[in-house]
Amino acid sequence: MPAKIRLQRFGKKGYAYYHIVVADARAPRDGKFIEKIGNYNPNTNPATIEIDRDRAMEWLKNGAQPTDTTRAILSYKGVLYKYHLTKGVTKGVLTQEAADAKFAAWENEKLSKITNKASNLADAKRQDVKSRLADEAKVREARAKAVQEKMAAANAPAPAEGDAAEATGGEEAPAEGN
Repeated sequence: MPAKIRLQRFGKKGYAYYHIVVADARAPRDGKFIEKIGNYNPNTNPATIEIDRDRAMEWLKNGAQPTDTTRAILSYKGVLYKYHLTKGVTKGVLTQEAADAKFAAWENEKLSKITNKASNLADAKRQDVKSRLADEAKVREARAKAVQEKMAAANAPAPAEGDAAEATGGEEAPAEGN
């Protein structure tokens, strides 16, 4: 029975999340599976991935083939790199301690990249909120100024009839009539 490591879709339309499962290659996408080894939620930024590395490694050693998307997820979480280092240890190319040190260094670098991305996203969100608040304050000030001008115009004393005639050049408009 050929086994595949693949995604099993859950969630509502437009808001999917996935379980990472090991299943028979002939089984339908959301059908019967052998073992659930993790979760993948692409709706968050950065995407939330929880995976049991040991079980994934075990299935890779037993010959399970990951799909393209699952391969990318396993690579992102370091499972494929650890599998690669384990193969090197079994062939005698490097020691277990050296492989563990390389993996720990890779994992620290990856973790720092993820935390930097999350902090940059949070900073960008804060800056966006600040700029929107500043724009709203400008609009509010402009409206307040317009209201004050309107109130000042309404409170100004109305010119007398004689003053109106002087303003038009001393001529009164002819009266229309019969």
